Amino acid sequence: MADSALRTIEAPFVAPGPSGVAIRTSIKGMSQRDHEVLPLVGAHLGSLASADFKTRCRAGTDHNSDEWAERKRALTKESSSRWAGSITKATHDQWGLARRAQLAHIHSLEDGVRTIAHRLSQPVGAKGTRRTPGGYCTKQEWFQKTRRLHVLEDRLERERSDREAGVVHVARGGKRLARARHNLEAAQLTKDEWRRRWDAGRWFLHADGESGKRLGNETIRVSCDGEVSIKLPAPLAHLANAARGRYVLDGRIGFRHRGEEWADRVSANRAVAYRIHLDVDRGRWYLTASWTIPPVRTVALTVARAHGLIGVDTNADHIAAWRLDEHGNPTGEPRRFFYDFDGPATYRDAQVRHALTRLLRWARREGVSIAIEDLDFGAEKTREKHGRRKRFRKLISGMPVAKLRARLVSMAAELSITIIVVDPAYTSRWGAEHWQKPLSSKNRKTTRHDAAGVAIGRRALGHRVRRRTAPPPHDQSDRVGHRTVQAGHGSRGREETRPRIPGPRTRSVSPDAARTRVTSASTTVRDAPVDQGWAQYPLLLTDQERFSVPADHGRDRNRPARPPT
Repeated sequence: MADSALRTIEAPFVAPGPSGVAIRTSIKGMSQRDHEVLPLVGAHLGSLASADFKTRCRAGTDHNSDEWAERKRALTKESSSRWAGSITKATHDQWGLARRAQLAHIHSLEDGVRTIAHRLSQPVGAKGTRRTPGGYCTKQEWFQKTRRLHVLEDRLERERSDREAGVVHVARGGKRLARARHNLEAAQLTKDEWRRRWDAGRWFLHADGESGKRLGNETIRVSCDGEVSIKLPAPLAHLANAARGRYVLDGRIGFRHRGEEWADRVSANRAVAYRIHLDVDRGRWYLTASWTIPPVRTVALTVARAHGLIGVDTNADHIAAWRLDEHGNPTGEPRRFFYDFDGPATYRDAQVRHALTRLLRWARREGVSIAIEDLDFGAEKTREKHGRRKRFRKLISGMPVAKLRARLVSMAAELSITIIVVDPAYTSRWGAEHWQKPLSSKNRKTTRHDAAGVAIGRRALGHRVRRRTAPPPHDQSDRVGHRTVQAGHGSRGREETRPRIPGPRTRSVSPDAARTRVTSASTTVRDAPVDQGWAQYPLLLTDQERFSVPADHGRDRNRPARPPT
């Protein structure tokens, strides 16, 4: 397929492994006193975190290490030195995240302004191309977009001025929950329910770990038998039920997933960070343990391709996968792993996890790597590019490409499965063109997504997407060069030139007698007398003479005849 405007396709690479681990479990067997103490501690530390974040935002880009130390000293008086360190670090991370989100928002506004300005410059009703959009359909739409252009330009100017001044806008507890307070009916919440969610979202019960300290954390300490104790802030020291201002919960925890790995770190006094939070809907308290791990050494790309791989195409409701050998040929049948995203966030996360679990089990049985696309729909989700195509915008917005890739890499690292990331350019388009029809049959209906999985796998293996190159020049024979790109020149079993077959090459001429005699079946009868044979003279025989002669039962016609006696 000829296209003069094809974009550059990046080379595939092996995805790096995860850099950290986080596991969560519920705190079971909590007493009434535990349910009273934890909200008090969380609310007190949350108020300190809110004040510290306000101070950090006021400093903007002029903030330095001296101001950081001053903030920490002020918080130590109201809590402890370790709580102050956790609060200031969380504040710094939150401010940096807000700055990155602000820059991404500016880029989105710039793309919207650029798109609207281009479409307004086109005549009304002008057709667009595959690369650039055309004009607006009606004059009314053109007029409405002129007004929206001014709105976006004002927003862009305001965001740029805030970024230059170092101003960020963050709501502790969540912007969505803060806006839901003004429309409780649409959020299906009462005032009391909203208040409980808002308070729980603003509590602060995070503690960073310290290597070399007892059980890896002095602020929130969790023993190997599941006992949880908290260092109380100074104003709440009267609530302590243990020595040195600590409160030991009556509830216990137990990690089912990675429990042995967590116990090894705790026993060796290695750093483990903990977070305690309340699930308001369920009324349960949860504890999350997290720690960093050394970077996993990635294997070479040639090693990952040695035994073939599984090409994976991500879609809005399923994952289409196909197994390919090392030469890029599809083997077996395509597989699809479905998931449903019509439920809450926890349900959607479980759906992704179950689909990836089935995919990884298949890859482990086959002993191969997995190839995925490096997808990013940030530019495709803009309202200005696909304003009328609401179904398409909803489709690409519902695809969990970032979450799926991060979770796939993390889960694959535990099973020692290599993930190869490829450029997503033209995989669906070229896969449907070159592979959908050849792989379809009466018993198998190959979809466009299955063909895209084959294209992704071939690109990860270093092959071209199309099955064969164009025939060689001249008379389209093999004398100019190798015709196929299925395998490299050094691969064993690759296609070679056709062998030399004696005889004519056309069907109009009968094959030579020698080749016919070689391939014809033998008429020799076993156990026949060896000396019973005769030679036929050139003269014609009469019926009497012909029937009086012994039949040719033990004579090979290809053997020379005996001379007559």
